[in-house]
Amino acid sequence: MTEPAIQAPAAPAGQLTEGKGPFALAWSRFRRKRIAMACLVILVLLYAAGIFAPFLETHSYSATDLSQTQAAPNAEHWFGTDRAGRDIFSRVLWGVQTTAILTIITVLSGSILLGVTIGLAAGYWRGKFDTVVMRVGELAASFPDALLVILLAATLRPRILEIVRGVEDSTGFSGLVRSGVVDFVLLAIVFLPLSWFGMTRLVRGQVLALRQSEYVQAARAIGASTPRILFTHILPNVIGPIIVSVSFGFGAIAGSEFFLSFLGLGVQPPRPSLGVMVADVPLRGGSSALSVLRDHPEQLLFPGGAVLLFLFCWALIGDALTDVFNPRTK
Repeated sequence: MTEPAIQAPAAPAGQLTEGKGPFALAWSRFRRKRIAMACLVILVLLYAAGIFAPFLETHSYSATDLSQTQAAPNAEHWFGTDRAGRDIFSRVLWGVQTTAILTIITVLSGSILLGVTIGLAAGYWRGKFDTVVMRVGELAASFPDALLVILLAATLRPRILEIVRGVEDSTGFSGLVRSGVVDFVLLAIVFLPLSWFGMTRLVRGQVLALRQSEYVQAARAIGASTPRILFTHILPNVIGPIIVSVSFGFGAIAGSEFFLSFLGLGVQPPRPSLGVMVADVPLRGGSSALSVLRDHPEQLLFPGGAVLLFLFCWALIGDALTDVFNPRTK
């Protein structure tokens, strides 16, 4: 007579996530944070609105209508018009696109491509290369961020503008300057010192702690190449801190772009920018900005609100990701 099979007890609900991969587990933790999820939805909508600005705009962002200057929000102009009669809703959409493009380009090129690659190499090989990288980064970080950005923007703009105009003259292809290519290239270069070294230092510290671990030594013993060790064995184990740093980097770059444009060193007209829109307070016969805020608050409320959403949502998402990737939290 055979004995009945003994069934294993059902696993507690809290242990059902043990079979998940690290990213699936992190996503399940992140989804439980309602405020962070709400911020993620807002950012997705903002970036989508910026990307599809040519299709969502109700008027051309540069079209002026002097018969409807400083009009209040109405059925034709949802956010009203500015002192030149330009539609604020369309200009906010294009300003959001400007911020979205610059944050994506800067984070991808500076933080991820340059910062992660140099950090992996410096932490793994160490030696003279590590020393040179850290000294150069510390030299760049020793300058005040605002002063360094202003100096680079003011110094590089005439040279980049001259190069682009030379390309226009030699190729006969006009419109590069007007499209804002000069401003995008300039700001991408200007923001590099702010983005690469912080990521490099973070990744380097993680690699220094992992390079002598058992699985890395085992990979060396079986003859794995250095790129395979770096990108297959070490990089996946530092991806959590990288994601957290990138989330804060998006907000920092958005704030820096707004600051430069507010000072007149960022994106130049006719290309809309949220910083330029906030700085372009109409002064009517010597009236103060307070009177404009009282009579036409929409001119500051909508572009300023878009900037605050970028900064606030990325900050909250960064805080949530810090908890999600913290191994001490469950």
